[in-house]
Amino acid sequence: MNNEEIQRLGKELIDTLQLKTSPVAVRLVKADEELPSDVQRITENTRHCQMVDNVRRKGSQFYAIIDDHMCKGGAAVMGLTEMGEKLKTGEVYYHLNHFGSMDAAKSTMEKVPRVPAHSVKAVLYSPLENATFDPDVILIITNPKQVMELSQALLHNSGGRVNASFAGKQSVCADGVAYPFLSGEAGVTVGCSGSRKYTEIKDDEMIISIPVDMLPGLVASARTMFSN
Repeated sequence: MNNEEIQRLGKELIDTLQLKTSPVAVRLVKADEELPSDVQRITENTRHCQMVDNVRRKGSQFYAIIDDHMCKGGAAVMGLTEMGEKLKTGEVYYHLNHFGSMDAAKSTMEKVPRVPAHSVKAVLYSPLENATFDPDVILIITNPKQVMELSQALLHNSGGRVNASFAGKQSVCADGVAYPFLSGEAGVTVGCSGSRKYTEIKDDEMIISIPVDMLPGLVASARTMFSN
């Protein structure tokens, strides 16, 4: 797909489902790849989940390197750096009283999807309908009914089921980006304490994300199923 096709599909998806905010295109720029010259670096230090939320609501396009990521845990699961030992072992969440034991915390963190450390040097972000780069993953933050419709559209041609593997931890980064990037599968997740604290993701919103290869089929099926 070229940029014009990606942008067209983004616009059509918004129009077909009447999405209130933009789908977010994300690309993990590998360590040996060049950054696109037409995308500017973000000008503030913030969290990945905030970056995604700002893009979907405000329409900005930018890239971020490790120094721009306030949440190093989110950066780590996307391959920008090593995960800190206290986060990796679950100690951070245990001391926040999210788990009843260190074993439970560690068991959960061992299952968090993680792109290999230092394999990524930057992350590109854009509203899908304006993206000037080839994304790896598309994140859509919307209400449960529209997540249902998106799930139905994903299965319209080939059937099957949509995976919903989450722990309420590292949701917009690990579940939303690392999982579809690594697995090649769509995923649904419900947000996490951090993403719901630091963003404007509403209580009645959740996240569905897809590898970009699924986008044409998703939009075509949504058009067939839900166009008025």
